[in-house]
Amino acid sequence: MQMLSTTKEEKDGYPEKGIMAAPQLSIANLHLNFGGIQALKDVSLEVFDGEIFSIIGPNGAGKTSILNCLSGFYKPQKGKMIFADTDLAPLKPHQRSALGIGRTFQNIELFRNMTVLDNILLGRHLYLKSGVLSGGIYLGKTLKEEAQHRLRVEETIDFLEIEGIRKKLVSEIPYGLQKRVELGRALAAEPKILLLDEPATGMNLEETEDIVRFILDVNEEFGTTIILIEHDLMVIMDISKRIACIDFGIKIAEGTPEEVKSNPRVIEAYLGEES
Repeated sequence: MQMLSTTKEEKDGYPEKGIMAAPQLSIANLHLNFGGIQALKDVSLEVFDGEIFSIIGPNGAGKTSILNCLSGFYKPQKGKMIFADTDLAPLKPHQRSALGIGRTFQNIELFRNMTVLDNILLGRHLYLKSGVLSGGIYLGKTLKEEAQHRLRVEETIDFLEIEGIRKKLVSEIPYGLQKRVELGRALAAEPKILLLDEPATGMNLEETEDIVRFILDVNEEFGTTIILIEHDLMVIMDISKRIACIDFGIKIAEGTPEEVKSNPRVIEAYLGEES
């Protein structure tokens, strides 16, 4: 991929001076239509390795549609999506996951009648290598593989501080902890980039502070790139490196939190016109 003409410092505030940076993820001229409804129009974004990049906008603006295009749930009519020098267009959702794209959902997508442990263990399915025969016998390599996956899951449970509920059914735990379990399932796959669709929605203040702390820890400790959709502007402004604003499927602003917050088009579209 061709290197950009800007430095990290110029482009997104990274401290390294004079280092040329190529984006980890590049979205170019993305168009998405549902019949006569245009969900996305000519959207272009670049996300850099290790940053927290947020997407804001009014309800129905097209934010989640971007994540659905990236994860393979929607197929755009036009545009390119390049992740880690790989064109995402021909890849199925599970292939994108294997490439290193993780995802959580606005509406919790857990198996409610399974335990917290088993839900998070499902995040390791991409790494399963044992065949049907060896899996059925459950000896040798299969036993070793299972132990390795369980160790990774236990590390994730410890990281998210949910040891006390590990054997509980998801249906038995509070909403805020369910959101944390969903984050754990995504982390179990060891993603290089994590797409978070409103991870704090429906939470009280304490739960929101907890999930924000874990998002920051994931970014800082593992170096995971985060693309975040969230309606809580205080959260967005506090933790984002850069922000893009979408309105009616069109990108109307992009920049640092301060730049976006003071942009007149963002104020009008997302915050409402000042009287």
